Amino acid sequence: MPHRIEIYTKVNDTRSQKLLENLRAQGFPITKTLLADIYTINKDFHATDLDTVAALLTNPVAQTCLIDDYQKGFDFDYALEIGFLPGVTDNIAAIAKESIEDLFKKKFADEESVHSSQLIFLKGDLTENHLHEIASALSNNLIQRTHIKSHERFAAEHGMDTVVPKVKLKSHGQKTVVNLNIPEEELLKLGKEGILNEDGTRRGPLALDKDYLLAIKDYFQKEGRNPTDVELESLAQTWSEHCKHTIFAAEMDEIGEGLYRGLIKKATKEIDADFCVSVFNDNSGGILFDKKWVITDKVETHNSPSALDPFGGAITGIVGVNRDCIGFGRGAKPVINKYGFCVGLPDDKEQVYRDKELKNPALLPKRVLEGVVAGINAGGNCSGIPTPQGFVNFHKNYKGKPLVFAGTIGLIPKEINGQPSWTKKARKGDLVVMLGGRVGQDGIHGATFSSEALTSGSPATAVQIGDPITQKKLSDAIVKEARALDLYDSITDCGAGGISCAVPEMAKECGGCEVDLERVPTKYPHLDPWEIWISESQERMVLAIPPEKFEKFKELLNRRGVEVTAIGTFSDSGRCIVKFNSETIMDLDLNFLHDGLPKKTLTTTYEKIRHKEPRFPEPADLTDILHRMLTRPNLSSFEFISHQYDHEVQGGAVLKPLQGKGKVNSNTSVTKPFPESTRGIVCSQALHPRYSEIDTYHMAACSIDEAIRNVIAAGGNLKHLALLDNFCWCSSNEPHRLGQLKATAQACYDYATTYRTPFISGKDSMFNDFKGFDNNGNPIKISVPPTLLISATSVMKDVTKAVSLDPKAAGDLVYILGETKDELGGSEYFDQFGFIGNKIPKVKARKALRLYKKVQKAIDNHLLASAISVTAGGIAIALAKMAIAGQLGMEIDLRKIPHKATLSRNDFLLFSESQSRLIVTVAPQNKASFEELFAKLPHAEIGEIKSDKNFVIKGIIKTNVQTLDEHYRQTFKGY
Repeated sequence: MPHRIEIYTKVNDTRSQKLLENLRAQGFPITKTLLADIYTINKDFHATDLDTVAALLTNPVAQTCLIDDYQKGFDFDYALEIGFLPGVTDNIAAIAKESIEDLFKKKFADEESVHSSQLIFLKGDLTENHLHEIASALSNNLIQRTHIKSHERFAAEHGMDTVVPKVKLKSHGQKTVVNLNIPEEELLKLGKEGILNEDGTRRGPLALDKDYLLAIKDYFQKEGRNPTDVELESLAQTWSEHCKHTIFAAEMDEIGEGLYRGLIKKATKEIDADFCVSVFNDNSGGILFDKKWVITDKVETHNSPSALDPFGGAITGIVGVNRDCIGFGRGAKPVINKYGFCVGLPDDKEQVYRDKELKNPALLPKRVLEGVVAGINAGGNCSGIPTPQGFVNFHKNYKGKPLVFAGTIGLIPKEINGQPSWTKKARKGDLVVMLGGRVGQDGIHGATFSSEALTSGSPATAVQIGDPITQKKLSDAIVKEARALDLYDSITDCGAGGISCAVPEMAKECGGCEVDLERVPTKYPHLDPWEIWISESQERMVLAIPPEKFEKFKELLNRRGVEVTAIGTFSDSGRCIVKFNSETIMDLDLNFLHDGLPKKTLTTTYEKIRHKEPRFPEPADLTDILHRMLTRPNLSSFEFISHQYDHEVQGGAVLKPLQGKGKVNSNTSVTKPFPESTRGIVCSQALHPRYSEIDTYHMAACSIDEAIRNVIAAGGNLKHLALLDNFCWCSSNEPHRLGQLKATAQACYDYATTYRTPFISGKDSMFNDFKGFDNNGNPIKISVPPTLLISATSVMKDVTKAVSLDPKAAGDLVYILGETKDELGGSEYFDQFGFIGNKIPKVKARKALRLYKKVQKAIDNHLLASAISVTAGGIAIALAKMAIAGQLGMEIDLRKIPHKATLSRNDFLLFSESQSRLIVTVAPQNKASFEELFAKLPHAEIGEIKSDKNFVIKGIIKTNVQTLDEHYRQTFKGY
């Protein structure tokens, strides 16, 4: 009989109090809450052993527990229990199970298990509708179960039920042959909705269009047979937009090589930077850190799964990109995590639905934000990787589908065992080895799901939850031990498409592979072969290991608590062969699997929209306007995120996510990975989705310029600076959207080559659209604004010269660098008044380059006390943030700011978002040297730092640091 342990906090129960505040803020009439942690132990224990288990799980100072008993001493009206559905990853339970096994020195049998849940007691004037609304607000029905009992029923039934969420599957046999000789309509339905099950349902999207299906049909006609389900599923994963980036590879108008080879990769090739060691051919990009070390960089997106389960989507995003780092070359150590969240407006409470019957509501932006923040928190903090860098951006059109960016920077020796660390090669005869987590139904069709718009047919099985503890053990064992012992020939991440993509991808290195699927460890019995092959269950890596080294490798990893299984052999057969119980269920030509997909030929159109010209008088009270601007979600503090993320672990933080006495969010971080060295890694990110509504070419230019400018403001090195691109697009089968995409890629080429900053890695996500229904049942489509995230990474030689954004002393002089123009199109200021505008900021790269070189020289010569890149919100917001950060006043003369004569309005001058501008503070004794350095560039002394904490822009704005601070933190104060 399973046992139930309920754990209650008896002192300082902040979780219950926070839950009460949260529910009351949502309007529920609740007066009291109590939260308990539940462990269901599905194993027969003697009473004394069960006492020992309970003692292990309970803090005796702060907690008390009940064993196979129920709460009798709390006054409540309803009890609500939330647990995971069968098969969903339960990290808390996994840790508890491992702890119990360690305690008793005995493993659980296969049918024995541990499960976690939370029990919430609620008191208040609650109706049944209230209870279902609360359950919906606190759980996600895609991954969690809820159970509600009234006080009377709870007492009568002696508490809640003991639930063991077991997965019960019925195997459908060895393989299914899929007939492709069917009418075109049926063939297209197969590509869209998936293979037909015995009961008439479909498995889920293959995302194979007509040309792909015909190519597959032609291949198998030549083979003289129809494909098996495993073969068709494998081709769908490998050929998916998510994996093959078919739009970027397609011939587009006059660009025969496609946007990737013809523009992005071409820029890097032309720049030919000597610090690049591995670009575009591994899980991450790699650049030199110094003579002995290489740093890697990669940013992934996890948009589609985050729309369904924000926590699971974000945690798998961050642990997945950690594996991209571990899978670089011979295996890099993750040393920095980065994040970015693009979500709908936080106060948007208008519900939209995935189904016409209005029974499947999409998650509201606030819920999405809370979930993705928690996901990155769990993934990064539990992995012991600092998270100093990130951003959040709000736009109404991220409501349907959020964009969730997760990035990791890694560190690897330049040379390992006498060879360049970024080289690897699977060899004929090597074993195909899978290590890490077991395989389940989580992540089925993840790659193909992410290659389509989000609809009511989006599969729940695409949802995954990462296990950072398992991955941390895997990472440490690989990077700290196995790598130096030369126990493997190649390593890669097992991500999109699972082993169906990872193994054949590695097989290209030697020319073939043979896999025995029955050897693959599964979470539960009776998974079908195709599910095992394409599942995206997390925390897995694939390695090529010589047979004679396998036992030593396995013993090493097993001692670290990591499961290792040889599932096949690499060959030079030219085929990818998969067997299950000795029957061949897949036998494909490796070249066809990887390169057989037809190349797309795409044509574009791009007619720029002319928006209504903003016409409104200059506000009389610009002080009030500044205060209101500081409360805008894209300009206000998001310290509630920064405080949750550990940026001090590993001990390398130099410039942190919150800077100055006033703790202002910074656009840039600096990390020193080695205690004995002064070298540091400088990181920043930038994106301007609102500009896309005007011109995507200049949107891209602004993103590139800002990412570089942010790095330069902190002390980065222009000659040692690399970029990453993440394209998140919408409706990419429409010529107009493709025209916007081509213009963006062209800007990437133009500006990267001008700045001499190569792209080293990237990622695209092409169908970020939501197709659903409004609350009246009318069809709607919500497409994200075309979004380009640019990440900039630089190496600075001496982190003691790093410059933060906070002014340091009263009496220091305030300078602005760069020229301000009438460029408020797409600005936060125009949006405040309901306009878009047309005059988008335009980057003059060659002028900017000269300015940035001088800034770099000024920092090298210790001339700057502080510096901030002028970004969203313009000069006024940048100055306000500096004042808040330094907790010092300012007196500014707006008339001294270099600007175009056409810019006559004070409000436009304050809030213009012209690019290539910085505000710096300079100690009086450095005035002459500073002005001499910038003599031939647009700059001006515009004010002075004051000790009185008054913030004054002469004749225009008068306020103080405390008031600015209050408005800056107001928007997310309750988060």
